[in-house]
Amino acid sequence: MGNIFLLRFTGEDRIGLTSELTRTLAELGAEVLDINQAVIHQSLLLGMMIRVENGVEVERPINAMAESLELRVKIRAIDDTDYDSWVDRQGKPRYILTLLARSIEASHIAAVTKIITDEGLNIDVIHRLSGRPQRIENPDTLRRACVEFWLRGEPHDKPRMQALYMDLSRELAIDIAWQKDDAYRRSRRLVAFDMDSTLIQAEVIDELAKEAGCGEEVAAITESAMRGELDFDTSLRRRVATLKGLPESSLQKVAERLRLTEGAEALLLNLHELGYRTAILSGGFSYFGNMLRDRLGFNYVHANELEIIDGKLTGKVLDPIVNGQRKAELLEQIASSEGINRRQIIAVGDGANDLPMLNRAGLGIAFHAKPIVRQEAGHAVSNLGLDAVLYLLGVRDRERVQV
Repeated sequence: MGNIFLLRFTGEDRIGLTSELTRTLAELGAEVLDINQAVIHQSLLLGMMIRVENGVEVERPINAMAESLELRVKIRAIDDTDYDSWVDRQGKPRYILTLLARSIEASHIAAVTKIITDEGLNIDVIHRLSGRPQRIENPDTLRRACVEFWLRGEPHDKPRMQALYMDLSRELAIDIAWQKDDAYRRSRRLVAFDMDSTLIQAEVIDELAKEAGCGEEVAAITESAMRGELDFDTSLRRRVATLKGLPESSLQKVAERLRLTEGAEALLLNLHELGYRTAILSGGFSYFGNMLRDRLGFNYVHANELEIIDGKLTGKVLDPIVNGQRKAELLEQIASSEGINRRQIIAVGDGANDLPMLNRAGLGIAFHAKPIVRQEAGHAVSNLGLDAVLYLLGVRDRERVQV
């Protein structure tokens, strides 16, 4: 079987170090069982687990080689019990924990990793997905930061752990996403979005109501519906009824003042570059969904149709209404037509009527959502823009296509 050793090298990084290190190991006839390297600001951290034949001298040649390369090395013999335990851990489930914030503080990592430890999980890898921050930053630039943890094992109490992370998110203004690392996580293919207050920074019906002079009345109904306190179909018909007689030209007027949510354009550009199919599934109105399709390149748009006769809104919405259940059904129809497994779907929304869609998807993300939605959805992004979704896919800043 031979003897197994763990080697840990540290020192100043430079081109060719790994080549020179492994040349010496090759002369020893070493088998490389594991290897991991990281460089932080030109500082090298390199770990290797090797196996050599019985009787092969290890410490003297490796120490001499490290000294010649101006590296520090620690050599530890691994006994059979330790090695078998290490192999057994590889069979345990692996999870990805993604920490997102405008800037990541040591206190954030301390709080997150304490829960990881308390739940009996082992951290295999930590790496940064966000780009390197400038020393002197433009004050007008919105910052974003992301660190990804690869975890091994099963938490002692998953619901308790998720509740603790939700509490941390509120207390520290950070977002924490927790995903099982499996084949589906690495092969998402469809992303479906709510529109109002998700892709755009407004509830369109509230904006139309302002044009009709009944803004406060409709805003109150909208807020109640989004909190899940009012049946969506009833609330939609009640709100649309207040728009009776509004000129069709008001739709364009409202469209011109709508603003995209932070990160929406960057997210859609990168999703399409990566080959994702994209959809708008909205309880809003098709006029505005089609506008976003033309601007951002969505493959599918499903939203409600306002009845318009002689250039004026009648105060009616045409059936079928795109409510929460309809969104979930449409999501499944699109996935089926595209040959996509449900677990390969991502859904993003902010309101209670998005929950059926979020729960049907493999990755449901509550985006700047109401408390009830954050609590029931699997994941939440509340502190960054929409392009934070790219971090949940494991996309690094340097891999992004820039807008």
